[in-house]
Amino acid sequence: MRVALCQITSSSDPAANLDLVRSETKRAAAGGARVVVFPEAAMCRFGVPLDPVAEPLDGPWAGAVRDIADEHGVVVVAGMFTPAPDGRVANTLLVTGGGRHVGYDKIHLFDAFGFTESRTVAPGSTPVTVDVDGVTLGLATCYDVRFPELFRALADRGATAVLVCASWGAGPGKREQWELLVRARALDCTSWVLACGQADPGVDHGAPTGIGFSTVASPLGEVVEQLAGEPGMLVTEVDTGSVTRARNTLPVLANRRL
Repeated sequence: MRVALCQITSSSDPAANLDLVRSETKRAAAGGARVVVFPEAAMCRFGVPLDPVAEPLDGPWAGAVRDIADEHGVVVVAGMFTPAPDGRVANTLLVTGGGRHVGYDKIHLFDAFGFTESRTVAPGSTPVTVDVDGVTLGLATCYDVRFPELFRALADRGATAVLVCASWGAGPGKREQWELLVRARALDCTSWVLACGQADPGVDHGAPTGIGFSTVASPLGEVVEQLAGEPGMLVTEVDTGSVTRARNTLPVLANRRL
C-alpha cells in the first residue's frame, strides 16, 4: 500500500486549508498513493479560537474532503475540529473516501510544556482503526504518541500500521523527542508508524504549530524515510509482510504479561 504524508502549514482559514488538501491530494494520487495523510489541525491551526471553526463530520468542510477523496479514488486522513457535547471541541481525525467517513477523537490531550489543550478540547475515549484494501490502519494524534498502551491496543485490534497526525510543539529537545517516540511506538507494537506533522511555520503563534520532520518508522523502529522542516510530501510503500516477520522475530505483543 502506498501512503502519502502531506506536511503542510495550516493557516487559520479553513477554506484556504481545504484548497491545500485539494491540491496535495491531487498530487499524492498522481504519485500512486492510496491513502493521503494530512496533519493534526489541517482544518485550522492552533493559536486561534477553535469553537467558531468546529463543524460536525456531516458538515461542509468534512463533506468537501470526502468529495476530494472520492474524486481521486483515495482515502484521506486529515485533522479537524468537531463540536463536543460539553461546549468544547473535539480534536478529530477525519478518515474519508470510498464509502468511509469516520472520525477519531484524540484521547490524550496536550496538557504539558505550558499548554493546556483540555481547556478548549474535550478528550475522546475510544481507539479507532479503519480497513483499507485489507490493511488495518490505527489512528493516533500528536500527544498520543507518548502513550505506548494506545499503540498496543491498536495492534490488538489488528493494526499493522498506525497513522500519527501531529502539530508538534517546538522547543529544546522536542525534535529529538518526536523522532525517538515515533521509533519507540513502532517497536512497542511491531507495526509501521507513519507520522505526519505540520511543517515549521517559521513564526511563533504561541501554540503548537509544527516542526516538520514527518517520519516513517518500520516495525523494528528503523527510520525508513523522513522530511525536513519545510512543507513537503513523502510517498512511502507499506509492506505488511514485514510486520509478520517483525512479530515473529520480536514477539513483544505475544510475550506481554501485563
